[in-house]
Amino acid sequence: MISYNENYLELLKIMTSLSGLFSENKVPYLYYRNAENLFCYALNAENLSRDDSAFDALLNINGVKTGVGLKTFICEKEQKLEKIAEFNQLNKKFRYLNTDDLVFEVANARNERIDFANRLYGTKQAIYHLVARRESELRLFEENYDKIDINKIKIKKIKDSGVEFTDFIHDYNYNFSKSTLFKKFHLPDNYFTLPVEIISEPYDLLLKLKEILSIQSTKMDKKEFVILPLYSTKNGLVPERSGLNQWNANGRRRSLDEVYIPIPIQIHQNFPEFFPSRDEPFDLITPDGQILNAKVCQENSKALMTNPNSALADWLLRQLLNLKKGELATSERLQLIDCDGVIITKITDNQYKIDKAEFGSYENFINNL
Repeated sequence: MISYNENYLELLKIMTSLSGLFSENKVPYLYYRNAENLFCYALNAENLSRDDSAFDALLNINGVKTGVGLKTFICEKEQKLEKIAEFNQLNKKFRYLNTDDLVFEVANARNERIDFANRLYGTKQAIYHLVARRESELRLFEENYDKIDINKIKIKKIKDSGVEFTDFIHDYNYNFSKSTLFKKFHLPDNYFTLPVEIISEPYDLLLKLKEILSIQSTKMDKKEFVILPLYSTKNGLVPERSGLNQWNANGRRRSLDEVYIPIPIQIHQNFPEFFPSRDEPFDLITPDGQILNAKVCQENSKALMTNPNSALADWLLRQLLNLKKGELATSERLQLIDCDGVIITKITDNQYKIDKAEFGSYENFINNL
């Protein structure tokens, strides 16, 4: 369970007391992104909300690294259906399946993404933290962040818009047209109640802030970053004999750990000073804190590798993609985990961070340069 400190409760109270700025409803207003940021700030959690991960935050609970799913919603009844995952990249595959196979594939994809997040961040457990909003109050509670028990799935109802199913632990609803999975959250018997008094004239309060605040224009310290694809930009597919599958290249006998991340020429053209010079080593920090000894190499500095090469293979092929030695990386595998690129963030001239990138991120990155 999460221990709510005074800062968290007070910030929730203050934020929702300003609901009159956004709504005339007597139920407190709380935008989900504000709820995520507030949670991470007050409880010193790592914010993952922009990473499009299965988790919204990472929190240390009694010494255990915990993935946290954050939800806030109006809940006037004892239960509420909320979105927990989207499968846009898998929609073409899903649309031709019969209902039984569809539900199985949806559940499997959901579980794969939870496993992917656990491998990526090194989390040992996961929970949902929920803020249910009712008239003049918030109800705070947690529930288990479970994978779907595929062996116990039972279809409850099939409609034109979607299918309802259960694993007898939780109830789910999959929407066909939106490729979206919803989960039913139930208000428990035990929860923390936080009374909220909505300020009737919030604009007067904003005007008073002018008297105590000195508004200054500050320059944001933005970290420079690039996104690299895990596939070939020539055809959008994962090559069988290079890149992630360099170990499978023709010619000499190669180690099953031989792998590199391709660096397209567009990256060097638009960010010529981003990476160190060819073959110059630098630290590459993974989301779970590993420090890899990396360098750019090959002709035209077209490859990101590590020394030893097995370090990148262990993190990228084994930990992230969950591939066995000798198992080919494929575009289908990247679609399943909703990740076809990596984000490289420059911390200093010899220190960088690497993280997963949402499916389609490289193309969006290049198109917006």
